[in-house]
Amino acid sequence: MLNIRHRLVGARAATMTGKRANRRCMVALSVLLLLLLSACADQATLTENQDTGPNPVLPPPSTKLIPTVNVAKAVGWAPGTLPAPAQGLAVNEFAAALEHPRWLYVLPNGDVLVAETNAPAKPDDGGGLTAWMAKRMMKKAGAAVPSPDRITLLRDADGDGKAEFRSVFLDGMTSPFGMALVGNMLYVANTDSLMRFNYSDGMTALNETGEKVADLPAGPINHHWTKNVIASPDGSRLYVTVGSNSNIAENGMENEVRRAAILEIDPATGQSRVFASGLRNPNGLVWEPYSGELWTTVNERDLLGSDLVPDYMTAVQDGGFYGWPYSYYGQHVDERVQPQQPDLVASALVPDYALGAHTAPLGLAFYSEGPMPANFSNGAFVAQHGSWNRKPRSGYQVIFIAFDRGQPRGQPREALSGFLSPAGEAYGRPTGLAVDSRGNLLVADDVGNTIWRLTAGKAVQ
Repeated sequence: MLNIRHRLVGARAATMTGKRANRRCMVALSVLLLLLLSACADQATLTENQDTGPNPVLPPPSTKLIPTVNVAKAVGWAPGTLPAPAQGLAVNEFAAALEHPRWLYVLPNGDVLVAETNAPAKPDDGGGLTAWMAKRMMKKAGAAVPSPDRITLLRDADGDGKAEFRSVFLDGMTSPFGMALVGNMLYVANTDSLMRFNYSDGMTALNETGEKVADLPAGPINHHWTKNVIASPDGSRLYVTVGSNSNIAENGMENEVRRAAILEIDPATGQSRVFASGLRNPNGLVWEPYSGELWTTVNERDLLGSDLVPDYMTAVQDGGFYGWPYSYYGQHVDERVQPQQPDLVASALVPDYALGAHTAPLGLAFYSEGPMPANFSNGAFVAQHGSWNRKPRSGYQVIFIAFDRGQPRGQPREALSGFLSPAGEAYGRPTGLAVDSRGNLLVADDVGNTIWRLTAGKAVQ
């Protein structure tokens, strides 16, 4: 019996030693692969502003066996450090010590709702070495933390620019993201469902299970998991963003049904239709104040080189098709996608405004009047989460684009930067945007776990 025990203990020890050795080998392999990827990465060749604006330059695609991988390691903000506002603006910490704050919504009384959220489990989103490497890159970028699955309420009752009160407003959600208040109903877009809850002015917590309005495309792949929601001006319709289940439909078009789209939902019946399609990963949703058109920000496809494809924002046409996966930026065919759909590509609409290749635009907020300087009024703020598939890195900032009579004009200007260290590490990454009740811009930072407040004048100390 003693010999058997000794053999069992020895077997266990050998197994543990083998597992540790395997882990060391995998770590060493990942380091080697990252070094190889970095060494083989293509460099962006376009000059500044060539891939932004209404008419971006679109060079030939660059497809390589080894793609460009250039991930900014997430390190967070050192105590007392802040992002850098543009001249004429100031920034302060509105709220800190949050858990992966991703999206924002301002209630009529000025309270701020923050979706503390991240991706759900996605057991079928790839496998093998590629998926393993993707997970390591997500971890390095600060995006692999568990989802808190809650919405937190922040209140700045004394108006000093800092939230002195916070409470758990809604808990036990499923990767919640977008929020919209219509009358006394608060709509919340989980990754797999659109929910509604009764709301009264001043409430600091919702203590009900809510009502499901409609199911949303999700499932075990759920590659782009975020779902944003906005109500029509009269509240009769809701519009929900649904990202694609892949980069370029490599998981099969059967897994892309009602995805890469904006859905229109009737809140009274839960019935829905595809409002616009071919939008690889739409996020921000806002009604443009002059034209009344619905605008969105879209993350375009990867692995065509550092200069392709520009992410963009665009007015969304009812029934419009924007190319994905068969073409990009109108009718530029992506030959990696087979079989092609030439008749569909012929109908592909050109987006209104390019935001730069791989900048990952998320938050979108139009700004008309308020305390901001004139050069940051009458236009759109866009939060750029930042690149992983480009050298050098792009995004990691909040930009402003001027509008004239409902159309973007000129080149973007930097509004809030300094999210990357001189060594290229990420102090933070901007995500959701919202204009608060006093006309200041709130910026969610999911790596820095902070909500920043951008305004004119001297920053709050």
